[in-house]
This record gives sequence, structure tokens and C-alpha cells, in this order.
Amino acid sequence: MERTQIGRPPRGRRLSRRVLAGASVLAAAATALTGCSSGKATGDTAQATASEGGSAPAAKGGKNAIYVIGGKPDDPFWSAVKRGGEDAAKLVKTGGGSVTFLGPKTYDNLGPDAAKLTLTALSQNPSAIVVPDWVPENQDDAIKQAVKQGVPVFIYNAGGVDAAEKTGSLKYIGSDDYEAGKAGGVKFAEEGAKNILCVNTVPGAANSEARCDGIADGAKTKGAKSKQLPLPSSNFGNPSAVTQAIKGALLKDDSIDALVTIGVQDADSAAAAIEQASAADKVELGTFDLSDSQLSRVKEGKQLFAIDQQPYLQGFYAVSIANQYLSYGVLPPQNPLLTGPLLVTADNVAEAIAGTKAGVR
Repeated sequence: MERTQIGRPPRGRRLSRRVLAGASVLAAAATALTGCSSGKATGDTAQATASEGGSAPAAKGGKNAIYVIGGKPDDPFWSAVKRGGEDAAKLVKTGGGSVTFLGPKTYDNLGPDAAKLTLTALSQNPSAIVVPDWVPENQDDAIKQAVKQGVPVFIYNAGGVDAAEKTGSLKYIGSDDYEAGKAGGVKFAEEGAKNILCVNTVPGAANSEARCDGIADGAKTKGAKSKQLPLPSSNFGNPSAVTQAIKGALLKDDSIDALVTIGVQDADSAAAAIEQASAADKVELGTFDLSDSQLSRVKEGKQLFAIDQQPYLQGFYAVSIANQYLSYGVLPPQNPLLTGPLLVTADNVAEAIAGTKAGVR
């Protein structure tokens, strides 16, 4: 999810294909975070070079001040991301450091808002910044400004390794949104779907566009097709508006036999729309990310799949890697560091349910 925006980047921004080489290593293994903080950014900070191959000097006394930018505070996906970041922050705090979480109140103007949050973090003399690159044309200048000032930046959740390389950031931590979508498109087609609708409530965001593009390309490999239903970003989190829009699309085109949404809140709306359109016997449902309601439907046979990018790991790895880099100048060799995708179906849903109950999936 992560998620969002206004201002449309080039469609089909994807991770370099070499990202797949590291997927098996970690696959097994868009909140803010608004106004939430595990401590103020005080004390000495490490002003490390973010050039490729550079090493970060250890912060004096280990007092690393790490700033993490995430999604809305009421977005369940970002709650899991924050949970992972907070667990990693415990080690940062034992060294006298701090991890501060920042995020937007809405997704209506996400790109510019995320850029402002990056600059806000930069103004606090941070040791490192962790940020999704949701909308590159809005955010890249701010990220590059941080890098230019010697602040190590880690891209996570959205943007991929291409965004990390373009901005001079040190690492990408997260899922491959295009490949996640492709896996979903293949699954739909293998189950007999021919005409898939990808509901996008954050059109223009690099990750949501990549997800829908992947769905279309995956479906195409099996002889099926997919198109987008783009909805205004203001509809995100508005169940009534999303339900009515999807219901209208189903009633207008009775050839649609599968729906996929870019996040769990929209999936609940999609499920309601399918029922209201009396299409439960012919329309399969899938979604990106996990929640109790999605997993219950998968378990009951009412939803085909949910695609997990393991948000807890994104938060945990991003903060941990930033802290280790600042403290010891070490980085994992994999770039990107992948946390997904993982396709949750009836075959493995029990394990996923256990993870959501623990607040980590």
C-alpha cells in the first residue's frame, strides 16, 4: 500500500527483473503514523554519505535519529508497518537513539504531502530517512535533496529498486507490485476468469498502477484480459462510494467475471458490491494485502486470494537496516530486499490468519 495520489507517473513503472533473484530469500521469512513518535530526534546524529558503496560513520554514542514516513493512521496496512518499525525501534532506543513516524492525514494529495514530510524530516537533522516513493514526480526532488545533504535514505514499500537508484537512496525494501499483480492475474485466469476489473482508488500512484498493470499482463499470459476502474483518491476509505461505483460497473458490463482491489478496505466494498449486484455466483474476488475479513472470505471460499507483501517486515527491516548502517556501516547485499509477494489462498490461509491475529500480517 501502500498508496496513492494525484499526478500520474508513467504507467507500468516496474522493478528491474533482477529483483526476482532475491525473492526466495525473503519471501519465506502507502499512518502514520501521523504525529506518532517513539522519541524526539535529539542528540548527535550521523551525517553519512549516501553514495553507492559508501559507509556510514557510527553515530556518536549510537544516538541515531531515524525518521520513517508512512501512510494514514487509520489504514490497517500501515498499522502493521508501524508495528514492525516500532519493534525494530526498541534496539535503536537502547543505544540512545530515536525513531519518529510521520504520515499524511489523507491520500487526496499524497505525492506533494509526502514530499513535504520528507523535507520536514530533513529539517530535524536526521541520521537517516525511510520513505516510500509513491509518486516520483512529486517526491524525487525532496529525496534527492536529503541525499545531497549527506543523509542516508532508504526507499521502502513503493518505488522499487529503480526509484532507489534514481534518487541515490541506498536500498529498496518491500514487495514487487508488478509481479504481485501478475501472480494475481495468472491465478484468476487459471480459475477460469476471462474479463477482470482492477479497481484503483489511488490512480496515479506508482505502486497501484504497477499492481493493475501486473494483473493485466498476468491474465494475458493465460488468454484473459483486464482493465482498470479508476476512482477518485477521495473515495479511498469511503465504503459507500466505492461500493456504488463497483456495483455500477458490474451492472453495466455483465461480462466481468473477476474483481481485484488494490487494498483491503476496497475489497470489503467490492464484496458488498458483488452481493448487491447479485453476481456472487459468477464474479471472483481478489485483493492486495490482508485483513481478517479478507482471510475469512478466503477460508469460506467466498474470495479467491489475497496478496501479501508482509507489511510488518517492511517496517522492521527498514528501521533495522537503517540503524545497522548508521551504527556499523553495514548493508545487506540484496537490493531490493523483498518482502513479497506471497499469494494467500485456501491452501495456506490458516497460517495467514494466525499472523493477522498477532498483528504482523
